[in-house]
Amino acid sequence: MTDRQSAPETTEESPLVVALFAAAALAWTAAMIWSARQDITARADAMSEVTAAAYALPGIVAAELVAGAAAALLVLTLIARRRPLGATARFAVATGTGLLIGAASAVPMFTINTAGTIYAAIGGTLAAAGTIGGALAGFRVPSVVVAAGSAAVAVFVIGTVLNYSPVQSPLLSLLGADDTASTVAASQWFSYGQATISGLAAGIITFLLLRRSGRRTGTTLRWTMHAAAGAGPGVILVAGEILSRTAGSKVLDLAGKVSILEQTTQQILSAARLNSGLVVLFIGAISAIILVGRTLEPADDSDSSEDEDEDQVSESSSETAYHSNS
Repeated sequence: MTDRQSAPETTEESPLVVALFAAAALAWTAAMIWSARQDITARADAMSEVTAAAYALPGIVAAELVAGAAAALLVLTLIARRRPLGATARFAVATGTGLLIGAASAVPMFTINTAGTIYAAIGGTLAAAGTIGGALAGFRVPSVVVAAGSAAVAVFVIGTVLNYSPVQSPLLSLLGADDTASTVAASQWFSYGQATISGLAAGIITFLLLRRSGRRTGTTLRWTMHAAAGAGPGVILVAGEILSRTAGSKVLDLAGKVSILEQTTQQILSAARLNSGLVVLFIGAISAIILVGRTLEPADDSDSSEDEDEDQVSESSSETAYHSNS
């Protein structure tokens, strides 16, 4: 077995790694918000705007969760270089930073139409997501936050690439999408396949990042931390869906009132996103655990044989003493 120190989750991450993670998370979130705003403002009527906002909301909320955590962790890392923070101060700084990021992200959506309550609801949901993400960074597990957040960004990219029309269409055809019924079945298989790929990517990425962090600090994480990091992207997807259904429920409700078809579509998409998030969660955690298990060192056989020899010597000594006394 190894004699390296355990529980490195209490060690601050490298400032460079945190900065790169924050840059990627903030850039992705900004791109998602800009794309959603462009899509909404390009619609010709209010009903189309509502449906476009409902389609975009879960994605930008999930991205905002990661952005809040990334920005908060960057601020905490920079402060920790000068002075240590207690638990209360750490959570206060992290939550405050997440709130600022969430408020900044809400402005581009709220200013689409300041008189419309739907955009105020979107802005409030983004502010809540940023705050929650920041609070998560307050826990003293910086390496886990970086690994899970980085894997989440990778999962976002995978989803975007696979759902890009020139990529998605051939895959659906390969899965047998010909008529309406077959297209529905092919779409379900496509969704499960995407979630499986995303989950595997989450487990692999988090394992590699945590192993790199352990080598840098000379410490090693418990397998439970690897499992939590691997499940992180799935947790973010599920949390984004839950926030969209609760804090952003006004947006989804208005979209459902456009037509019966739109209401049914929203329900199907919502269930599919939740199921996909759960698949990513479980596969990410399981794959991370398997990878950790493959790196564990077996018990030293020489130690076992030495113990057996000592037992035999002890037994022989006892028998000799017994016969001598007899």
